[in-house]
Amino acid sequence: MYRIQKKQTLSDTVSLMEVNAPQVARKARAGQFVMVRTREEGERIPLTIADYDKDAHTITLVIQGVGKSTMEMCGLNAGDGFATVSGPLGQPTKIENFGTVLCMAGGVGIAPLYPIARELKAAGNRIITIIGVRTKGMLFWEARMQSVSDVMIITTDDGSYGRKGIVTEPLKELLEERGDIAHVWAIGPAIMMKFIAETTRPFNIPTIVSLNTIMIDGTGMCGSCRVLTDEGPRFVCVDGPEFDAHKVDWNNMMQRLQFYRAEEQAALEHWRHKCQMGAAAAGVKE
Repeated sequence: MYRIQKKQTLSDTVSLMEVNAPQVARKARAGQFVMVRTREEGERIPLTIADYDKDAHTITLVIQGVGKSTMEMCGLNAGDGFATVSGPLGQPTKIENFGTVLCMAGGVGIAPLYPIARELKAAGNRIITIIGVRTKGMLFWEARMQSVSDVMIITTDDGSYGRKGIVTEPLKELLEERGDIAHVWAIGPAIMMKFIAETTRPFNIPTIVSLNTIMIDGTGMCGSCRVLTDEGPRFVCVDGPEFDAHKVDWNNMMQRLQFYRAEEQAALEHWRHKCQMGAAAAGVKE
């Protein structure tokens, strides 16, 4: 049992959990992920390591409840635990002193971006951060990201905080105004990363994305996380999760993300029905 030492609610659908996982914490590096199961018979869910503390033996996971398994995870509390936490998996971020680096996050992508930005800053880079969320209530870790950023821009779709609009708008302005941006990192929804790639492509600026494909085993055996690139097919779990954004076949990847949507929806509805039935049997009024 991997005990949850701390739980924090970051938004209506997003929870932070500090989990006791000594062996993972000891070896974790920025950009890597773990495979987590709530129960022994539960689904394996890939979660990027948002932070780690080797001395405290903990890793930090930020979980967005969007499906049956992740909603079940978000229902756990401090003192509860996960049945399995396997990792660290994937290739760590390649940290160098590039000069000026632009770090971009969309939604819950803020969490995995933080350790990368922190390590890039520690390596001597100047960090410009752009964060995009739908509305102010979905923003978290603003102060934490500010602490590793020289410049930070926040956008909201509805204009409730920061600048109204999407992240590619300030990105394009910065690329047109400045000539010193050496590298771009981006983590967020696939559609956001695709358009970031298309925005940076004409400027020929190296752009790294962390891909969030479907995964089952996380060790390269099942093939479900396969992504097509200019260099041929790659497995996100072992070859990634970071890839050159300009080499990814984004349309193919987004099509593959839809493969199990019907099954995911059916599992979520069944789980909700069981929860409602359980509450009714216990005499709890919904």
